[in-house]
Amino acid sequence: MIQYLDSLTDPRLDPYRKLKERELARDGQRFIAEGPNLVRRLLDSDFPTESVLLSTRRVDAFASNIPDDVPLYILGDDLIHQVIGYRFHSGVIACGRRKPPLPLNRLIPPPPNPAMVVVCPEIANTENLGAMIRISAAFGASAMILGPRSCDPFFRQSIRVSMGTVFRLPIHHSDDLAADLKRLREEHAMRIFATVLDENAIRLSDVKPPDRSILMFGNEAQGLEARWIEQADQSLTIPMGLGTDSLNVSVAAAVFLYHFTRR
Repeated sequence: MIQYLDSLTDPRLDPYRKLKERELARDGQRFIAEGPNLVRRLLDSDFPTESVLLSTRRVDAFASNIPDDVPLYILGDDLIHQVIGYRFHSGVIACGRRKPPLPLNRLIPPPPNPAMVVVCPEIANTENLGAMIRISAAFGASAMILGPRSCDPFFRQSIRVSMGTVFRLPIHHSDDLAADLKRLREEHAMRIFATVLDENAIRLSDVKPPDRSILMFGNEAQGLEARWIEQADQSLTIPMGLGTDSLNVSVAAAVFLYHFTRR
């Protein structure tokens, strides 16, 4: 359903204006996907697409990708930059809606099926979270659980860095992470591992990954708080050389998750 727009005040453009991301989330649980690849991946997912906005120069190349039941808005190249608030070169953007959150027990395969869950109590940087989502999806994580203080996985930057894997990986934002971890261990036969910077922790290479595991990754600056480490069955570390004190959390996650795929 193609609709040509010629006014910056058209209410159909409201989700694309200079809205803060928290306002997008509050106003109908919307999010924005930018660029041809991300928009295609949104359209291919089971997330509802509320509308797609194209610049006039992208109509011939991209309009055929849009299903008939998704509103398609066309706006002149000179106007689309003013709506979005910055120079927007791809000319392809979409507004999606979040799905209702699923209960935790529906995100994880039941025993005795293998399962690997990534837990992030407090990832504060949206780029890091986007990278964590992409890496978790790439290495076959069953789901990701975020603590109450983690940033929103549907912020634009996180969606962009995830390369659309945020539309595929089941993500649960926990209101009570301690209780959820306890439930996963006791009711779902999950073994919990804390990833730490501690030379006294078990070296990653010395661990045989179990079939059902939880890997916890800490905040970018402080790592895992003691209360999360205390809930783990084991603490694991990656030995560092040449005086290196740490790895970026997403780089560390790639190393840990690759090792755990060897189960």
